Amino acid sequence: MSDNMQARQLPIAPSVLEVARVEKRVVEIAEEQLTYAKLLDRGMKVGILFLIVSFTLYASGLLAPHVPVADLPKYWGMPVKQYLTATGIHPGWSWIDLVGQGDFSNFIGIAFLSGITIACYLAIIPTFLRKRDLTYAVIAILEVLVLTLAASGLLQSGGH
Repeated sequence: MSDNMQARQLPIAPSVLEVARVEKRVVEIAEEQLTYAKLLDRGMKVGILFLIVSFTLYASGLLAPHVPVADLPKYWGMPVKQYLTATGIHPGWSWIDLVGQGDFSNFIGIAFLSGITIACYLAIIPTFLRKRDLTYAVIAILEVLVLTLAASGLLQSGGH
């Protein structure tokens, strides 16, 4: 048998079109997952926009910083408590009083991004209740309570 004949007898590999043809499957996504994902997506975009705007205001000099950029090197090596005392900054949510200053304006976007998960859970609780899925509704409510408590600063844990 010639080489040409042997090649013809080998199984033919599927064409590119046959390989690319994929069976379409319908995947159902739960309503609460879509609600959570859509809100998270929108919230992430808004939070990133806050960060871009606040950085632009800071970098352009339109918002003066609380700690002048030229003074930063003298604070870099300090422990946190010493840094806070030297710069007159108080721990926890006291940054809200300084939000009009360039180096603290970015905290708005950071706090917003940190809180979007709470908003997502709040948004899906009604869906769980409507579906009478009380187990997941209670879990979502507990998530909101735990995250809110953690963000509140009432626990006074961590480095602050």
